[in-house]
Parts: sequence; structure tokens; C-alpha cells
Amino acid sequence: MVEPVVNHHVIFGLDPLWLAVSILLLVYAVVMMEKFNRAVLSLLGAGMMILGGVLTQQQAVAGVDFNTIGLLTGMMVIVAISQKTGMFQYVAIRAAKAVKGQPWGVLAMLATVTAVFSAFLDNVTTVLLIAPVTLLITDALGVRPYPYLFSQILASNIGGTATLIGDPPNIMIGSAAHLSFYDFLLHLTPIIPVIFLVTLLLIWMMFGRDLKASDEHRHLIMAFNENEAIKDHVLLKKCLLVLFLVIAGFTVAHQFHLEPASIAMTGAALLLLLQTWGKPLKDKDHAFEGIMAEVEWTTIFFFVGLFIVVTGVEHTGAIKWLADQTLAMTGGDFNATVAAVLWISAIASALIDNIPFVATMIPMIHDMGPSFGGEDMLMPLWWALALGACLGGNGSLIGASANLIVAGFAQRAGQPIPFLVFMKHAFGLMLISVAIAHVYIYLRYLI
Repeated sequence: MVEPVVNHHVIFGLDPLWLAVSILLLVYAVVMMEKFNRAVLSLLGAGMMILGGVLTQQQAVAGVDFNTIGLLTGMMVIVAISQKTGMFQYVAIRAAKAVKGQPWGVLAMLATVTAVFSAFLDNVTTVLLIAPVTLLITDALGVRPYPYLFSQILASNIGGTATLIGDPPNIMIGSAAHLSFYDFLLHLTPIIPVIFLVTLLLIWMMFGRDLKASDEHRHLIMAFNENEAIKDHVLLKKCLLVLFLVIAGFTVAHQFHLEPASIAMTGAALLLLLQTWGKPLKDKDHAFEGIMAEVEWTTIFFFVGLFIVVTGVEHTGAIKWLADQTLAMTGGDFNATVAAVLWISAIASALIDNIPFVATMIPMIHDMGPSFGGEDMLMPLWWALALGACLGGNGSLIGASANLIVAGFAQRAGQPIPFLVFMKHAFGLMLISVAIAHVYIYLRYLI
């Protein structure tokens, strides 16, 4: 943990605490307006922290969690290469054909595929790959795409909650709390199938009975040739090998004192090497540049700037004050604090992007350590934050990045998802999923 410091060189002699908090709130407010690139905004906020005198450049760099950055970048490279094989489209088409093109079966299968891929890749990338195929399938079925896209948004965030790499908030929490891939499998994964199945049942009650398709339209689905989706069989084998090695590496990394970023970056480098093995150097360079262009640099630099902004607020002692106020509100009762973290995280993550919210919450939970007997006693708080932030992202279209990506695809396809319509359907389901998570945390950790 970085100790709060007093910087005597703050611009215009302003109070560093108020300057840092003002910068944080300004960045959050403008990001929520969705009028500017969020990476640019977070980097401007980071620059203001340094130029304003709240942080030195050295303190700012020390505040960037390079484990999170490395893990995100490595997985983005692996997925960018893997998607060129067509494996994701292949699985989606096979899933639709497995249920004979029955509209509800297609919805359930695509939601399941989305949840599984979101757990082992990441939810943003998963919806980028599955949503376009979904629109193709629903068009062939002659059904409204909204229930399908709606279910995939919820499935992506629920599935992403299950593992360390599934959702950016989990990556941040895992790095900050030194939690391994295996820790997430052991503590979070068991409740996710329950939440997913309950959510799917509720979605069926909302939409399932109205989903109908003619035999003619179903035959169109059965006529799809999933094998045509595979564009490069050799590269597919290489991708599957590297994905297996990376996932296996995540599960044993903690035993060998390795960080997930090291596993992901090594896997990315290996797949980059295998992708162009035997080709001329010019082709290798061209392929490398093409893959780098597909990495979501906006997300990477958004994280970099955000870490610096939050570090500035932390240095002034503002986050410690917030932690003290939360403890005062709960009377220092551990169970009440866990419940507060879970529900506040869920509601807040439904109303603002869960990534900046989690970035603010992480140091606050760290600051609660002495009150509860040290870092080892904070584990239920970390799981409450992960479950609240990831599941809370389902509460509205702006709750998580994956939601906005799906909404963008729908908009371009002429099937826009209205903000209030989505929230009317999703917010209640989100609350039910968080209630299930609350019962799980209480029974497993608090009694």
C-alpha cells in the first residue's frame, strides 16, 4: 500500500485532497457522458494529477498496476489471433444447429456459449465475436434479436465473474489482492452456474414463450455449414495449444510464484511466433503489426490513466477517509461491511462503468485491513467486491463495457436497444443475482 503523502508543490497552493478528488470526479463525470474517448480522458486526468503537483511522475508510474496491464494485453493478443481461425463462429453455429434451430433453444445455447467463453477469454472479446453471428442467426430465424442480445449481455457478465481473466474488475482485484486463477475458480466459480441458470429461467419467463419460428426459417439455420467458418485449420491447432497452455499456466502459476501477466504475455509471444513460423521476415512483421492494431489500446491506456488518477486520490488520504466512513456506517461489523461492499458495488456498477468504480474500491478495502485483523481477513470483502461489481454491470447498458459493445452492434443492425427498456428488464434480474451471491457469501464465509 502507498502511504498518504503531503505534497507541498500543489499548483496555486490548493488543498491536494480537494484537487485530487475534483480531478477524479471530473474524469468520472465526463466518461459517463460518452462524448469523448475514455482513454484520452483518463490520461488527461493522470496528467492533471502530475502537473497539478498531487503526484510526482515516479509516484504516478509506481501506481500503475502492470500485472493488470500485462494480463489484459497478453489475452487481447491471443484472442486477436484466435478469432482469425473462425473458431468462435464455428461454435456458435454448431450450438444453434444442436437444438434444431428452435428459437428458445438457440437463445439458451448462445447464452451458454457466451458465458463459457467469457469465463476463459474475457467478456468484451466474447461479445465482439458472438454478437455478429447472433444477428445473422436471428435474421435467418425471422425473430427479434433483442431477447438474444439481452441474454448474451447478461451471460457475458455472469460468465466473466467466474474467473480471474473473465472480467476486467476481476483482473484488477486479483492483482491487487494477490489472488490466483485457482483462487477465483475455488471461491467464485461454484455459484456462477446457479446464478446463470436462475437468470436463464427468468429470461424464459420474460421472452421464451413468445419466441417462435417457422419450419422454413429453422431449415435455413440447419443449412448453415459451420465448417466453412474455419478459415485456417493449422492456425486453429496452434491457437488451441497455446490457449490450453495459458489456462493450465494460470492454474499453477501461484505455486511457482508467477504472476498471471507473465503467463499471458509469454503465451501471446509464443502464439505470435507460431502464427508466422516459416514465413519471410517481411510477412512476420506485417502480421505482427496487424495483430497489434487489433489490441484494444483504448482499454489499455484507459487503465493506465485510471490507475494514476486513483493513486493521486489515495496519496491524499481521501480513500482512507472513505474507508473509515464505511466502517463507521456499518459499526465496524464485518458481516455488515461485506454486505455493504457487495450491494454498494452492485448498485454503483449498474450506474457507472464498473472498472473505475473497482479501481476506487480496491485501496479502500486495503485500508480496512487493520480494522479487521490484517490482509488475510479481507478475503470475503474481495469476493463481495468481485461479485457485486461484475454482476452489477448487468443493471444497465452503461454498467459494463460488454453491454455497450452489444448495443453498438444492435444499433448498426437497425435494432437499437433503448436504455430504459434494457434497464427495465435487466435491473431486477441483476438484483436477484446479487441476492443469490449474498446468500452464497454468507453461508460460505460469514457463519
